[in-house]
Amino acid sequence: MFCNSIKVKNFRNIEDEEIFFDNGINILIGDNAQGKTNLIEAIYTFALGKSFKGVKEADLIRFGEDEARIELTFNTKERSELQTLTLSLKKGRKRTCYLNGLKIEKLSEMIGIFRAVLFCPEHLALVKEGPAMRRNYLDVAVSQFRPVYLKALQRYYAILDQRNKLIKSAEENREAYDSTIDLWSTQLAHEAAQISYYRSIYVKKVGEAVKKYFYDMTGGREIVEMRYIGSAKQQEEEYLDIKRTEEKYMSLLTASKDREIYAGSTLYGIHKDDIDIFIGGKSARIFASQGQQRSLALAMKLAEASICLEETGETPVLLLDDVLSELDSGRINYLMSSVNDIQVIISTCEKADFDGVKKIFVEKGRYYVPSRG
Repeated sequence: MFCNSIKVKNFRNIEDEEIFFDNGINILIGDNAQGKTNLIEAIYTFALGKSFKGVKEADLIRFGEDEARIELTFNTKERSELQTLTLSLKKGRKRTCYLNGLKIEKLSEMIGIFRAVLFCPEHLALVKEGPAMRRNYLDVAVSQFRPVYLKALQRYYAILDQRNKLIKSAEENREAYDSTIDLWSTQLAHEAAQISYYRSIYVKKVGEAVKKYFYDMTGGREIVEMRYIGSAKQQEEEYLDIKRTEEKYMSLLTASKDREIYAGSTLYGIHKDDIDIFIGGKSARIFASQGQQRSLALAMKLAEASICLEETGETPVLLLDDVLSELDSGRINYLMSSVNDIQVIISTCEKADFDGVKKIFVEKGRYYVPSRG
């Protein structure tokens, strides 16, 4: 999969620009706060369906304007002719998105059309940060090639929200709680079992890929293991039995009613999942050095790209937002040697020479290519 170009109008600090990319490595070069990350954000919005910055859509619209529009052209190995994704954001209105001129009605229908993997400075904390970041890593990765997973995830969190509201109201209206809590628990357990199934499969695959990348990066000195930790308190292989997992979740939810009312929230479900990562048999979260954390984060992102290729037959576009300054020369060299067949778009403040790649200079929301080199 290759991003051919992107047109950006009134998005962040970008007034009206059209940028073209090579199929290989593309470098966005400029000082901080000039618009490099804004362009990465615009591209990745088509893969994620929303900003990876977690901001409101209105905040994406350029100051003083009422509407923003971004248009991405891309092609795939199977379909060489260019396809076009268009996203329009208007203050006070629901976003609109089109594929080749045809309206996409739901967000879930947009995700997976254009696939990309993002690596930004925040991801360097994948190992040390709390479980929420690792769950998000799983959700973003799996959703791009498993639409059924994304839909289950959306249903799960909608059910979880309603169930938590019911739990919070239990003391004031115990009758309503008693008459409906099992219904919500049954629905939650069903969706949780589906999600756990796909997560357990993905963690096994990504763990094998991360082990290879990390082994190569360290010259075979250190071995990495990754394990899926589901909140149903089962062994990893047991999550492959969806019916068993559903029954286990239902049992846990039923047995924890009093504790849930005291806590004011649902105590079991995929919103409590995590990934355990070990280096040489020791917990990476506790014992990994800063260098090991960076190597693991890089390996996890490269693994995400390789599994996307394995599952879909298409390489995703790799977006590297300001991470080169966080990696040493050894890791940078390894990264560059690992992306021969992948389109890469990198943002950096470095003014060093990058031979044989397309350089795009960025200044105050403007993009220009003065020369090739």
